[in-house]
Amino acid sequence: MQYRKLGRTGLKVSEVSLGTMAFGRWIDEDASANIIDLALDHGINLFDTADVYGKDQPGDSERILGNLLKERRNDIVLATKVHGRVGDGVNDAGQSRYHIIRAVENSLKRLKTDYIDLYQVHRFDPDTPLEETLRALDDLIRQGKVRYIGASNFAAWQLAKAHGISAVHSLHRFESLQPEYSIITRNIEKEIIPFVQSEEVGVIVYSPLGRGILSGKYKVGEIPPIGSRLAAGEKRLEDLLQKNAIELADAIRPLAEQRGLTSAQYALSWVLSRPGITSAILGASKPDHITEAAKSWHERLNEVELTKVDEITNNLQRPIETVLH
Repeated sequence: MQYRKLGRTGLKVSEVSLGTMAFGRWIDEDASANIIDLALDHGINLFDTADVYGKDQPGDSERILGNLLKERRNDIVLATKVHGRVGDGVNDAGQSRYHIIRAVENSLKRLKTDYIDLYQVHRFDPDTPLEETLRALDDLIRQGKVRYIGASNFAAWQLAKAHGISAVHSLHRFESLQPEYSIITRNIEKEIIPFVQSEEVGVIVYSPLGRGILSGKYKVGEIPPIGSRLAAGEKRLEDLLQKNAIELADAIRPLAEQRGLTSAQYALSWVLSRPGITSAILGASKPDHITEAAKSWHERLNEVELTKVDEITNNLQRPIETVLH
């Protein structure tokens, strides 16, 4: 495993990070423990979750992590998120000071830790002034409850506005951004990547395998595999399939075979070969999701291969809008 600095900070995170949305949603605590062990054994040190991840109730993913990490807490960079609805109250969502302060305390209790390494706002909140959000987050850093702050699913102008407010008021700024990025979903390349490179912001991308489509598990005209997210009727995955995603995955397969890689390994290597990317989140729910990826995450594509992927996506793909997770 290789490690990269998170933007302009001195914090080093693994090039591949562990996404834990499956914990408590698709897999139980015992299966989650196996995933955590494998991730640590393979050098992953960045674990990403959110206070809304869970099946029966929000926070199940955090709760499982808290139960399992224990003495290994210091071995990881722990990241979670705030914004989504976690209750029925009118203020049980968003990025008001009121909600953030309550949410971070609840996350700390579920995670059984005194601090969060990277606290991220899950998406832009048009109902709350950014200054209010940033002042609340700044207070949490000064209190020692949070080490760094980041944003997820922000447009370039939203991140730029936040940085401007932080600069004017001498507040801690967003040091990372978590957008969706894969061979299928490349819209961050136009404005976000140039901006984060200019401003030295870390980029931790989610869904590098196109929500599993780039693994090759789905075929045109065939019933989705039992147990897959598409078989479960995930709407956001269905949206991607309207964008020639399966055809694109089929076109990538020969390139992967030429490198002796699986389609999933090739898709992950492509993301890690792109400029501006700090880490790619691997949303593992089975042990082989980690063990198979680990065989090739040192691979990097050359310019000829990257150009070939560009040609394929330009020929096959219609414009794709951002799909939030």
